[in-house]
Amino acid sequence: MRIAITGSAGLIGTALVQSLRAGGTGDGGSGGHEVVRLVRRAPAAADEVRWDPAREEIDTTGLAGCDAVVHLAGAGVGDRRWTAAYKRELRDSRILGTRTLATALASMDNPPRVFVCGTAIGYYGDTGDRRTDESAPAGTGFLPELCVDWENAAAPAQEAGIRTVFARTGLVVARSGGAWGRLFPLFRAGLGGRLGDGRQYWSFLSLQDEIAALRHLIDTEDLAGPVNLTAPEPVTNREVTEVMGRVLHRPTPFPVPAAALRIALGEFAGDVLGSQRIIPRRLLESGFSFAHPGITEAVRAA
Repeated sequence: MRIAITGSAGLIGTALVQSLRAGGTGDGGSGGHEVVRLVRRAPAAADEVRWDPAREEIDTTGLAGCDAVVHLAGAGVGDRRWTAAYKRELRDSRILGTRTLATALASMDNPPRVFVCGTAIGYYGDTGDRRTDESAPAGTGFLPELCVDWENAAAPAQEAGIRTVFARTGLVVARSGGAWGRLFPLFRAGLGGRLGDGRQYWSFLSLQDEIAALRHLIDTEDLAGPVNLTAPEPVTNREVTEVMGRVLHRPTPFPVPAAALRIALGEFAGDVLGSQRIIPRRLLESGFSFAHPGITEAVRAA
C-alpha cells in the first residue's frame, strides 16, 4: 500500500514508518509499504509532501494514489505548562490539522480508503474506577472538549464516505518520548515514586502494541469510528510504580504529593492525578492480539 503519515517524526510516527517500510511487528500484514511523510517545511526528500495546517493548506497531488492516511500530528499535551497560549496551540494543532486533512481527502477524485485519526482517551475525562469502553460519552473539562472537537473536525472525510477511525490512544510505554520517556530516567536514578495517592488508573499500551494496533486499524475494513488503543487491563499508578521499581531494580521511596504536582504542572496536574480505566472493547472484538497485555511485559519491552 501507499500510506501517508503526519507526525512522522514523533515517537509513534517514527516507529510506524519503520514498521510499515520494513514489515515490523505489525499484526500479520505484509511489509514493504510505500510511506509518504507530510512535513511543515519545504520537502527535502522524495517521500515528503508539504502541508501547512495553520493555514489549512496541503498539496493533494502528493497524496494521489494513497490507500490510507494516518494522522498523528499535534503539540504534546504534557510538553509544557498549560498557559492560555499553549492551550490554544494544543487545540489549533489538532483541530486545524485534522480539518485540513479531512477536507483535502474529501476533495480528491480518488480518496484513500481509510483515514486513521489519532486522538486520545482524554475524551472520557476522569472515569474513576469504572471500566469504560467506546460506548461511553465524553467527559468534561479541557481535554475531553478538545477531543470532541478534534474528532468532529474529521467530518468532511466521513461525509465523503471515507472509512474514518479515531484511534483513542492511552499512555504509550516507551523508553524515550511520551509520559514514560520522562519516568524512566527518574526511576533509573532511584527517584521514582507514586503520584498523589497512587490509586488512579493508568490505561497503558506498549509501543509495539500501539504500532500493531494502528496497522490493524488500517487493515480491518469493518472498523470505523472510535477505537480505544489501550492494554486490556489498566493498572493503578501505585502498581505502575511497583513494577517500574522491580524491573529497573531501584527503590521507589519518593511519592510526589498532589499539591506539588499542582504547583509544577498547573491545570494539567488534574489529568495526571485523574483516573482512567479504559477498556479496548472494539479492538479485542475485532480479533487484535496483544504482544504485551500486562504492565510488567510492557515495561520490560520498553
